[in-house]
Amino acid sequence: MFRPHPRIELKSLDQVRLMRRAGLVVADALAAVRAAAHPGCTTSELDAVAARVIAEAGAEPSFLGYQGFPATICTSVNEEVVHGIPGRRALATGDVVSVDCGAVVEGWHGDSAITFLLDESGAVDVDDATDGVDPADRGLVQATRTALWAGIAALAGGRRVGDVGTAVEASVDLSAELRGVEYGIVEEYTGHGIGTAMHQPPDVVNFSATDRGPRLRPGMCLAIEPMLTRGTAVTHVLEDDWTVVTADGSRAAHWEHTVAILDEGVAVLTAPDLGEAGLEPFGLRPVML
Repeated sequence: MFRPHPRIELKSLDQVRLMRRAGLVVADALAAVRAAAHPGCTTSELDAVAARVIAEAGAEPSFLGYQGFPATICTSVNEEVVHGIPGRRALATGDVVSVDCGAVVEGWHGDSAITFLLDESGAVDVDDATDGVDPADRGLVQATRTALWAGIAALAGGRRVGDVGTAVEASVDLSAELRGVEYGIVEEYTGHGIGTAMHQPPDVVNFSATDRGPRLRPGMCLAIEPMLTRGTAVTHVLEDDWTVVTADGSRAAHWEHTVAILDEGVAVLTAPDLGEAGLEPFGLRPVML
């Protein structure tokens, strides 16, 4: 899994600030998509919402046309893990909806993903119990989000990129133990470096890999993105050559943030608060840009 990498792009503070601008566009687009989601709306309608937000910000979508991808966002519903293509599918009460979005500002990328649950009124706070939402789905989404922040926190004190995956797996194991369930960690799809291209070295795995991979250095920007399932971690790709689904039909969740490593710590470029709320449980504060 860990192979010699091409040179890793290290960013200056000014370049990180440009990526922060792209990250905020992505955050706004995801917030708008979440607000627009309701039973009966189609995933293509959500794609149009994101496209409008990105265009109005004077940015460009990272995904549209990337290796032929035909949309602005990825919409992955229920058993779909990642790379779902928006289309005529109508959302329904009880759905688990993952949305991945990227944007470019002056040549610099931001990339983030959220997962939300739908009840009859629309997207619900994953921390609130509500009718129409399976508690097991809520636990899955919470566990994936917690694993994301554990991986981000590992960047602040870790030595190598593989330490992120170690933190993610430890978080998933703890969540599973507390809930008395088992979660599958999808291993084929990883986080990645990001900057002047959406996908750059190094790969950032979501399983234990302590002291493996390149050394963490100030100036590195990484997209951390755990993907969990309620069943098998085995996946396959549908005939559209994009949509990744669980082999057993179990539901999946996906969370992602773009994170900069700086001399003073980390800054979560796709979080409106730079990661303050997510890092607080780990005793950390983000670098203010």
